[in-house]
Amino acid sequence: MRFLLTSGGVQNPSIRDALVDLLGKPIAESTALFIPTGVYPFPGGGERAWKAIHGQATIPLSQLGWKSLGILELTALPTIREENWVPAVRQADALLVWGGDVLYLTYWLRQSGLADLLPSLSDTVYVGVSAGSIAVTPYNCDAEFDLAFVPDGSDMAEGADRALGLVDFTLYPHLNHPDMEGTELSTIQKWASGIPVPTYAIDDDTAIKVVDGAVEVVSEGHWKLFP
Repeated sequence: MRFLLTSGGVQNPSIRDALVDLLGKPIAESTALFIPTGVYPFPGGGERAWKAIHGQATIPLSQLGWKSLGILELTALPTIREENWVPAVRQADALLVWGGDVLYLTYWLRQSGLADLLPSLSDTVYVGVSAGSIAVTPYNCDAEFDLAFVPDGSDMAEGADRALGLVDFTLYPHLNHPDMEGTELSTIQKWASGIPVPTYAIDDDTAIKVVDGAVEVVSEGHWKLFP
Protein backbone atom coordinates (compact mmCIF):
# COMPACT_ATOMS: atom_id res chain seq x y z
CA MET A 1 0.00 0.00 0.00
CA ARG A 2 0.80 3.67 -0.10
CA PHE A 3 0.43 5.42 3.22
CA LEU A 4 -0.24 8.97 4.36
CA LEU A 5 0.01 8.83 8.14
CA THR A 6 -1.15 12.03 9.81
CA SER A 7 -1.55 13.28 13.33
CA GLY A 8 -4.45 15.64 12.70
CA GLY A 9 -5.68 14.95 9.19
CA VAL A 10 -5.05 16.96 6.05
CA GLN A 11 -4.36 20.19 7.88
CA ASN A 12 -2.36 22.19 5.33
CA PRO A 13 -1.55 22.51 1.60
CA SER A 14 1.63 20.42 1.88
CA ILE A 15 -0.23 17.40 3.29
CA ARG A 16 -3.02 17.87 0.75
CA ASP A 17 -0.48 17.96 -2.11
CA ALA A 18 1.08 14.75 -0.74
CA LEU A 19 -2.36 13.09 -0.76
CA VAL A 20 -3.03 14.14 -4.36
CA ASP A 21 0.39 12.85 -5.37
CA LEU A 22 -0.32 9.47 -3.77
CA LEU A 23 -3.75 9.27 -5.40
CA GLY A 24 -2.32 10.18 -8.80
CA LYS A 25 -5.36 12.34 -9.53
CA PRO A 26 -7.41 15.12 -7.90
CA ILE A 27 -9.38 14.36 -4.75
CA ALA A 28 -12.54 15.37 -6.62
CA GLU A 29 -11.96 12.42 -8.97
CA SER A 30 -11.16 9.94 -6.18
CA THR A 31 -13.38 7.57 -4.21
CA ALA A 32 -12.90 6.84 -0.51
CA LEU A 33 -14.16 4.62 2.27
CA PHE A 34 -14.26 6.08 5.77
CA ILE A 35 -13.47 3.87 8.78
CA PRO A 36 -14.79 5.42 12.04
CA THR A 37 -14.37 2.30 14.22
CA GLY A 38 -11.53 3.48 16.47
CA VAL A 39 -13.56 6.20 18.18
CA TYR A 40 -16.39 4.04 19.54
CA PRO A 41 -14.81 3.02 22.88
CA PHE A 42 -14.66 6.62 24.07
CA PRO A 43 -17.56 8.38 25.82
CA GLY A 44 -19.76 9.91 23.14
CA GLY A 45 -18.10 7.71 20.54
CA GLY A 46 -21.19 7.43 18.38
CA GLU A 47 -21.58 11.20 18.20
CA ARG A 48 -17.88 11.62 17.47
CA ALA A 49 -18.15 9.14 14.63
CA TRP A 50 -21.14 10.95 13.15
CA LYS A 51 -19.32 14.29 13.25
CA ALA A 52 -16.23 12.77 11.66
CA ILE A 53 -18.22 11.19 8.85
CA HIS A 54 -20.18 14.37 8.16
CA GLY A 55 -17.12 16.61 8.23
CA GLN A 56 -18.15 18.41 11.41
CA ALA A 57 -15.02 17.42 13.32
CA THR A 58 -12.10 19.84 13.39
CA ILE A 59 -9.85 17.30 11.65
CA PRO A 60 -10.03 17.63 7.84
CA LEU A 61 -10.56 14.27 6.19
CA SER A 62 -14.08 13.38 5.03
CA GLN A 63 -14.80 16.96 3.92
CA LEU A 64 -11.97 17.24 1.37
CA GLY A 65 -14.26 17.04 -1.65
CA TRP A 66 -14.14 13.33 -2.53
CA LYS A 67 -15.94 12.11 -5.64
CA SER A 68 -17.73 9.63 -3.42
CA LEU A 69 -17.49 8.63 0.22
CA GLY A 70 -18.72 5.41 1.81
CA ILE A 71 -18.53 3.89 5.28
CA LEU A 72 -16.54 0.76 6.10
CA GLU A 73 -17.55 -0.36 9.61
CA LEU A 74 -15.03 -2.94 10.79
CA THR A 75 -17.18 -4.41 13.54
CA ALA A 76 -19.82 -5.38 10.96
CA LEU A 77 -17.53 -7.09 8.47
CA PRO A 78 -17.27 -10.50 10.21
CA THR A 79 -21.03 -10.89 9.75
CA ILE A 80 -21.02 -9.96 6.04
CA ARG A 81 -20.12 -12.21 3.13
CA GLU A 82 -16.70 -11.20 1.81
CA GLU A 83 -17.95 -10.86 -1.75
CA ASN A 84 -20.23 -8.08 -0.53
CA TRP A 85 -17.49 -5.87 0.94
CA VAL A 86 -14.05 -6.86 -0.38
CA PRO A 87 -14.72 -5.60 -3.94
CA ALA A 88 -15.70 -2.17 -2.59
CA VAL A 89 -12.43 -1.98 -0.66
CA ARG A 90 -10.41 -3.00 -3.71
CA GLN A 91 -12.16 -0.42 -5.88
CA ALA A 92 -11.68 2.50 -3.48
CA ASP A 93 -8.88 4.96 -4.20
CA ALA A 94 -8.41 5.68 -0.50
CA LEU A 95 -9.18 4.25 2.93
CA LEU A 96 -9.68 7.01 5.49
CA VAL A 97 -8.97 5.59 8.93
CA TRP A 98 -10.15 7.78 11.78
CA GLY A 99 -8.52 8.12 15.19
CA GLY A 100 -9.54 6.96 18.64
CA ASP A 101 -8.46 3.87 20.55
CA VAL A 102 -5.46 2.20 18.85
CA LEU A 103 -5.98 -1.12 20.64
CA TYR A 104 -9.67 -1.32 19.69
CA LEU A 105 -8.99 -0.27 16.10
CA THR A 106 -6.13 -2.75 15.68
CA TYR A 107 -8.25 -5.54 17.18
CA TRP A 108 -11.05 -4.94 14.68
CA LEU A 109 -8.71 -4.49 11.74
CA ARG A 110 -7.58 -8.05 12.49
CA GLN A 111 -10.98 -9.51 13.38
CA SER A 112 -12.64 -8.03 10.30
CA GLY A 113 -10.08 -9.49 7.91
CA LEU A 114 -9.10 -6.08 6.59
CA ALA A 115 -5.60 -6.33 8.11
CA ASP A 116 -4.93 -9.41 5.98
CA LEU A 117 -6.27 -7.67 2.89
CA LEU A 118 -4.32 -4.41 3.23
CA PRO A 119 -0.93 -5.63 1.91
CA SER A 120 -2.57 -6.66 -1.38
CA LEU A 121 -4.05 -3.19 -2.02
CA SER A 122 -1.18 -1.84 -4.11
CA ASP A 123 -3.31 0.86 -5.78
CA THR A 124 -4.98 2.10 -2.59
CA VAL A 125 -3.91 5.00 -0.40
CA TYR A 126 -4.25 4.42 3.35
CA VAL A 127 -4.84 7.77 5.06
CA GLY A 128 -4.57 7.55 8.84
CA VAL A 129 -5.43 10.05 11.54
CA SER A 130 -3.76 9.63 14.94
CA ALA A 131 -4.79 6.11 16.06
CA GLY A 132 -5.50 5.29 12.42
CA SER A 133 -1.84 6.05 11.71
CA ILE A 134 -0.41 4.27 14.76
CA ALA A 135 -2.37 1.11 13.91
CA VAL A 136 -0.20 0.27 10.89
CA THR A 137 3.10 0.70 12.79
CA PRO A 138 4.72 -2.09 14.85
CA TYR A 139 4.10 -0.57 18.30
CA ASN A 140 1.20 1.13 20.08
CA CYS A 141 2.37 4.21 21.95
CA ASP A 142 -1.11 4.55 23.51
CA ALA A 143 -1.27 1.03 24.96
CA GLU A 144 -1.42 2.03 28.63
CA PHE A 145 -4.18 4.56 27.93
CA ASP A 146 -6.15 2.16 25.73
CA LEU A 147 -6.22 -0.60 28.35
CA ALA A 148 -8.62 1.48 30.45
CA PHE A 149 -11.30 1.02 27.76
CA VAL A 150 -11.08 -2.77 27.43
CA PRO A 151 -14.29 -4.50 28.63
CA ASP A 152 -13.96 -6.88 31.56
CA GLY A 153 -13.20 -10.41 30.45
CA SER A 154 -12.22 -9.41 26.92
CA ASP A 155 -9.14 -10.87 25.25
CA MET A 156 -8.55 -7.56 23.51
CA ALA A 157 -5.86 -6.57 26.03
CA GLU A 158 -3.51 -9.32 24.85
CA GLY A 159 -0.54 -7.81 23.02
CA ALA A 160 -1.79 -4.30 23.68
CA ASP A 161 1.58 -2.74 22.94
CA ARG A 162 1.76 -4.15 19.41
CA ALA A 163 0.05 -2.98 16.23
CA LEU A 164 -0.03 -4.31 12.65
CA GLY A 165 3.56 -3.57 11.62
CA LEU A 166 2.80 -2.72 7.98
CA VAL A 167 5.54 -0.07 8.08
CA ASP A 168 8.95 -0.45 9.69
CA PHE A 169 8.81 2.57 12.00
CA THR A 170 6.48 3.70 14.73
CA LEU A 171 4.68 6.98 15.23
CA TYR A 172 3.83 9.26 18.14
CA PRO A 173 1.26 11.89 17.07
CA HIS A 174 0.12 15.26 18.48
CA LEU A 175 3.63 16.45 19.41
CA ASN A 176 3.39 19.28 21.97
CA HIS A 177 -0.41 19.43 21.70
CA PRO A 178 -1.64 21.90 24.36
CA ASP A 179 -4.72 19.83 25.23
CA MET A 180 -3.09 16.40 25.40
CA GLU A 181 -0.98 15.12 28.27
CA GLY A 182 2.18 13.18 27.53
CA THR A 183 2.83 14.72 24.12
CA GLU A 184 5.85 16.78 25.10
CA LEU A 185 9.11 15.80 23.44
CA SER A 186 10.77 14.52 26.61
CA THR A 187 7.94 12.03 27.24
CA ILE A 188 8.00 10.81 23.66
CA GLN A 189 11.77 10.42 23.76
CA LYS A 190 11.53 8.32 26.91
CA TRP A 191 8.98 6.01 25.27
CA ALA A 192 10.95 5.82 22.02
CA SER A 193 14.09 4.79 23.89
CA GLY A 194 12.47 1.42 24.65
CA ILE A 195 11.31 0.74 21.09
CA PRO A 196 13.59 -1.22 18.71
CA VAL A 197 12.47 0.63 15.57
CA PRO A 198 12.71 4.32 14.59
CA THR A 199 10.04 6.59 16.09
CA TYR A 200 8.67 9.70 14.42
CA ALA A 201 7.18 12.31 16.75
CA ILE A 202 4.90 14.53 14.65
CA ASP A 203 2.58 17.42 15.31
CA ASP A 204 -0.79 18.03 13.66
CA ASP A 205 0.79 19.92 10.75
CA THR A 206 3.00 16.96 9.82
CA ALA A 207 2.44 13.67 8.00
CA ILE A 208 4.53 10.67 7.01
CA LYS A 209 4.30 9.59 3.37
CA VAL A 210 5.33 6.01 2.56
CA VAL A 211 5.65 4.56 -0.95
CA ASP A 212 7.22 1.13 -1.48
CA GLY A 213 8.87 1.41 1.92
CA ALA A 214 10.44 4.81 1.18
CA VAL A 215 9.60 7.32 3.91
CA GLU A 216 9.13 11.07 3.40
CA VAL A 217 8.20 13.60 6.07
CA VAL A 218 5.70 16.22 4.89
CA SER A 219 5.50 19.10 7.32
CA GLU A 220 4.53 22.70 7.86
CA GLY A 221 5.02 22.20 11.58
CA HIS A 222 7.38 20.32 13.89
CA TRP A 223 8.62 16.76 14.04
CA LYS A 224 11.55 14.72 15.28
CA LEU A 225 12.96 11.30 14.44
CA PHE A 226 14.32 9.10 17.22
CA PRO A 227 16.43 6.53 15.33
